Amino acid sequence: MQKLLEAYRNNRLILFVGSGVSANIGLPPWRELIDEIAAQLEYDPDVFDTYGNFLSLAEYYRIKKGNIGPLRSWMDREWHKNIDIRDSEIHRLIVQGRFPAIYTTNYDRWLENAHDAHGVSYLKIANASDLVKARDGVRQIVKFHGDFDDDNSIVLDETSYYERLQFETPLDIKLRADTLSKAVLFIGYSLSDTNIRLLFYKLSKIWNQHETLGVRPISYVFSHKPNPVQEEILSQWGIRMITSEDDEPGLALQNFLKELVEG
Repeated sequence: MQKLLEAYRNNRLILFVGSGVSANIGLPPWRELIDEIAAQLEYDPDVFDTYGNFLSLAEYYRIKKGNIGPLRSWMDREWHKNIDIRDSEIHRLIVQGRFPAIYTTNYDRWLENAHDAHGVSYLKIANASDLVKARDGVRQIVKFHGDFDDDNSIVLDETSYYERLQFETPLDIKLRADTLSKAVLFIGYSLSDTNIRLLFYKLSKIWNQHETLGVRPISYVFSHKPNPVQEEILSQWGIRMITSEDDEPGLALQNFLKELVEG
C-alpha cells in the first residue's frame, strides 16, 4: 500500500472503475440485459441465451434493429431509477478522492451524478471532440466504453468490441499517455473478465516499450480476496494485486477506498 499511497498523495493516481462499483448500488446484472434483447427480438430468453455469448447476441440485435438505440434507451431507463446516489459510500469516496482522472467502462451516469450530488466539478470525455474541452484542475471522467448520450460511442456488440481491441482510438491514445506518467488503480473488475485482462496486457506492452527510458509505472488492481495465481500473472504485467480480509465484496471495496482516501 505504501507506494500506492505515495502515488495518490502526489496526485499521480488514475482510477479505473468497473461494473462492480455500479453493482453495489443495485444496477441490474448483465443477464437482465440479455433477457431484454431476447424480448425485443421476440425470442424465449432461455433459448436465446444458448445462441452465443453476450457480444454476439448484441451484434445480432444491432443487425436486426439497424442500431442499438432502443436497447440503449431501455438501459438508460432501467439503470437510472429509484437510487439516491448520496447513499453510496463508495461513490462518495470516489468523488472526494484525489484522482486527476477517472476512467470507466460503465455506460451509466452514476459517476457523473455522484459528482453533481457532492458538488464536485468534472468534465465528461466520451469521444474525440470532448478532448479539446479539457481544463487544468478539472477532473476528467473518461467513458472508455461509451456513454448513453452518444449511441455511436457505446462498445456493446462484437463489431464495436473488436474495434476497441485495436487500441488506436483517441481515447486509447489518451490512456496510453496518462499511464506513462501516472499509476492506475483498477476497482470493480472481475479478474476473469477477458476485457480487462486484455487491457492489462496491452498496457503492459506499452510500458515494456518505454522501460529502457526508465519509465515503468506500477499499477494496481483491487480484489476482495487473494488469488496467488492471478497475482503472479498480473505481476509480470506490472500490475500489483491488493486484497482484503472482508468476505463481502462491496464492504471490502468501501473499506479499501476509505483507507486510501481518508487514511
